[in-house]
Amino acid sequence: MSWLAKKRIVIIGGTSGIGLSAAHAFIREGATVLVVGRDKEKTVLATSELGTRAIGFAGDASHENTATEAIALCVDKLGGFDGLYHVAGGSGRKFGDGPLHELTLEGWNKTIDLNLTSLMLSNRAAIKVFKELKTTGTILNMASVLGYSPSPKYFSTHAYAATKAAIIGFTKSIAAYYANENIRINAIAPALVETPMAQRAANDEKIISFIKTKQPLDGGRIGTPADLDGAAVYFMSDYSKFTTGQILSVDGGWSISEGQY
Repeated sequence: MSWLAKKRIVIIGGTSGIGLSAAHAFIREGATVLVVGRDKEKTVLATSELGTRAIGFAGDASHENTATEAIALCVDKLGGFDGLYHVAGGSGRKFGDGPLHELTLEGWNKTIDLNLTSLMLSNRAAIKVFKELKTTGTILNMASVLGYSPSPKYFSTHAYAATKAAIIGFTKSIAAYYANENIRINAIAPALVETPMAQRAANDEKIISFIKTKQPLDGGRIGTPADLDGAAVYFMSDYSKFTTGQILSVDGGWSISEGQY
């Protein structure tokens, strides 16, 4: 039996990278998915790639109505709503995120909106629908090892780290509040993964050399989106029905390794 048979899942940030890989995995395990992406063209392409068990929705995750409208579409077109996977987010470096003495107010605000406000909005929308439908459900959020395991030489975006730490606290807090309604909220905390956001690091020979010892599993490498799929499938499935408020590091050993320069 498939792990996600008959599940209807919304993936915020599901048109590329980690989210798109998860969408493929969810479909393989029997789910139907609604993928949300900011770029309309990429959303159309991703939906076409995923096939008949997927529908797409174009919208900016940091806008208040995006998640609400996407989940409503899931209920209308897929016949219900069982889970939310919030992947959307990214680096605020180009807006001015960085070490605190260089951090701009724009960089701070943009990074907060991109990573934390967008996640709050999607989680709020999901909880409201679970309560309206009087159903159980699951939410999986995207944290980062940088929220609790800093690496200052190469990864010093302090607003980004703050948002990812906040996601951990937010996830645990709402998990505690809604546990008696059998609504489960958990988070995955990856380290460096090969995504569009990670190109600065992926193309830097010094960082790649560092990663060989900082993420020593499987020969020492950058993670791939598929490395997170197993954990995502578990959290979105009924196999995790007795698990909530947990943060799972999928980090190649980052959080227990010193790393050598």
